[in-house]
Amino acid sequence: MADTILELQNVSKRFGDTDVLNGISISIAKGEFITLLGPSGCGKTTTLRIIAGLEAPDCGRVLLNGRDVTDAEPNHRDVNTVFQNYALFPHMNVAANIGYSLRLKRRPRDEIRKAVAQVLELVQLTGYEKRMPSELSGGQKQRVAIARALINQPSVLLLDEPLGALDLQLRRQMQLELKALQKQLGLTFIYITHDQEEALNMSDRIAVMREGRFEQIGTPAEVYDNPRTSYVARFVGEANILKGRVRKAEGDHLVLDCAGGCAQALCHGHSFAAGDWVTLAVRSEAVDFSQDPNSCAIPALVREKTFAGGMLRITLELSDGSTLIASRHGINLALEPGDLVYAAWDAASAVPVDVGCGE
Repeated sequence: MADTILELQNVSKRFGDTDVLNGISISIAKGEFITLLGPSGCGKTTTLRIIAGLEAPDCGRVLLNGRDVTDAEPNHRDVNTVFQNYALFPHMNVAANIGYSLRLKRRPRDEIRKAVAQVLELVQLTGYEKRMPSELSGGQKQRVAIARALINQPSVLLLDEPLGALDLQLRRQMQLELKALQKQLGLTFIYITHDQEEALNMSDRIAVMREGRFEQIGTPAEVYDNPRTSYVARFVGEANILKGRVRKAEGDHLVLDCAGGCAQALCHGHSFAAGDWVTLAVRSEAVDFSQDPNSCAIPALVREKTFAGGMLRITLELSDGSTLIASRHGINLALEPGDLVYAAWDAASAVPVDVGCGE
């Protein structure tokens, strides 16, 4: 990768009898916003701590700006970390918290004062220098924590679920502010979250983690529209996972026998022949249905309708007992539980997953 600033090479970590990281590798470009996305226990925080030097890998290497820092102490790495719990000194005001690391380096007072003013302007807290942490809101505390990390001008900023303690509205506001700040400064951000919305909204690339491995690394569009595995399809957004057998393969187009009906899909770069079993991921918003039989559709019964977040969620029951989820904007739908419908989707919306995974 051009202008690579950080590399993990076959990094593994075990705690007791538990393998936390299993030989992960990734290259991160200068100025990139990359998110490690996954559930609790998948290894994302351990990965961040190894990059920061707070944990040592059992094997593998960490390269920063081309230099092997695997065994380097945290203060000898050009990185800083922003934590979820802010970690502010309660007895120090905002200016003292932000300038603390520069005072440890015995920088001149005027230099510290100027640097503090500059980062406070960046995080939109000019005039808050004398306030104590107890006088700040959650969002303001997080801005102070970010300013304290930025004052050292690190090559890489590590952010460990920094918005997790904020309410939904403030979290969304801070997402926009963080992304704008990252672009303004041109810094490399490595961000940890279990929130798919955050990852999709903020990232240049997303590394989806599962049980100490990278399940898929790609842009938000790649991960959402072309998931490689059923795990990624389910974890990032809402996807239906169905299995079908190829009835006909013509070029990139597939026609499958699926759940007592007919479905279509594109190969998306894979090779299939008649008789092959294929696992498909279909996003809920791509599922269409009507009460008129279609030449290529799956019969289903409406099980329930629920409304949340501006979307109507329709649960359909297929003949094999599995369910198919369709979603629509608005709340008006002239169907009731028990009605028979025929579900279908555009071929491009059905993505083969788990190909070659042995799952």
